Amino acid sequence: MPQNEYIERAQKLHGKRLDTEERARKKAAREGHKQSENAQNLRGLRAKLYAKERHHQKIQMRKQIKQHEERNIKGAPQEKEPANPIPAYLLDRANPTTAKALSSQIKNKRAEKAARFAVPIPKVKGISEEELFKVVKTGKKIAKKAWKRVVTKPTFVGPDFTRRPVKYERFIRPMGLRYKKANVTHPTLNVTVQLPILGVKKNPSNPLYTQLGVLTKGTIIEVNVSDLGIVTASGKIAWGRYAQVTNNPENDGCLNAVLLV
Repeated sequence: MPQNEYIERAQKLHGKRLDTEERARKKAAREGHKQSENAQNLRGLRAKLYAKERHHQKIQMRKQIKQHEERNIKGAPQEKEPANPIPAYLLDRANPTTAKALSSQIKNKRAEKAARFAVPIPKVKGISEEELFKVVKTGKKIAKKAWKRVVTKPTFVGPDFTRRPVKYERFIRPMGLRYKKANVTHPTLNVTVQLPILGVKKNPSNPLYTQLGVLTKGTIIEVNVSDLGIVTASGKIAWGRYAQVTNNPENDGCLNAVLLV
């Protein structure tokens, strides 16, 4: 058994306390008081983060309540065909369920569209500039300037890249930390292939990191999938597809990614 699971082991051997359910109920009842106390007493950045989290929770709760209310609404029973003709602008009034069905259909379409662009790792830890860049002092011995930065994370640099003159180069990307290929896994075929990288589409931490081609966990990269034989809707062979980096390349020494199908 792993080292962390000593509580589960003790529960299996000796069982739970007799008042476990009561303690859990009381803890849940105190939660509201704790939230109120935090909202009143927190200050500064902690207060902002806490308010943001509570705001998100309340939005989700309201959405859930609205869904329950929509589910409980009963539509008007469909009437028989009237003897007299009804004007066009009154046709929808007798059928309130139609509008509800239409709204749910739109919601489903939106959910499907969002699922197409869903990524394996939706949230990643941000990387600060202090962690990514190392300051390099240059210039004469008396008056050294500290405006140059060395990138300490793996990067992708295109094949036609030419370095700027040393005098004007602000960001230095070391040759030893540059990657040209990635181990890309196809989620449906369960096949891993080493493919050349075409470019960095987006780094979630910072737009500057995207511009520099920094490769961190959660970065969206474009890879050359022509060897896989993926065909587009029009019947042409797909050249470039997006993939998301799933590991920390600076720790593992390689770049692993999952293809976004």
